[in-house]
Amino acid sequence: MLEGSGIELKSLLDYPGIPEVVEDGSSFFENALKKAKTVSEYTGEAALADDSGLEIDCLQGRPGIYSARYSGEDATDEKNNAKVLSELDGVSWEERTAAFRCVLVMYIPGSDYKAFEGKWQGRVGFEPRGTMGFGYDPIFVDTTLGKTAAELPPEIKNRVSHRAQAFRKFKESLTELP
Repeated sequence: MLEGSGIELKSLLDYPGIPEVVEDGSSFFENALKKAKTVSEYTGEAALADDSGLEIDCLQGRPGIYSARYSGEDATDEKNNAKVLSELDGVSWEERTAAFRCVLVMYIPGSDYKAFEGKWQGRVGFEPRGTMGFGYDPIFVDTTLGKTAAELPPEIKNRVSHRAQAFRKFKESLTELP
């Protein structure tokens, strides 16, 4: 239970047999909505799902919705980072603008939903740095803090990240529920 809210949080582990969702949408929103709707329709309860990734301006938004599998079928964080760094070889610091983006969707049975978005602006560095985090964290530089996401302790990252922003907006929306 969220204290004082009357909302009980559950995870997918509380619902064995939930069908796997293929993320084949053309946007973060479509993928998040598909996941939330599938879970909601299976459980009969409101469901919350997100989709997120890294968008690099000079790569026309790539890797974007393909962030997790950017380097192919056998993608790993290291391979994905290596591919991005290879594609940016010779690109100046000023042109390496990027953002982590998260779209969070709460789907309510009966086809109603709300979407919340967070965007964390930064740049792609020239080499991986840091050991805290996953995915593109070692190459994503928060230019305000001067550190990669993998160099930031969780208490800072959980305050400034794209997911933190989306969840903050979601939390604020809970006061609007009947």
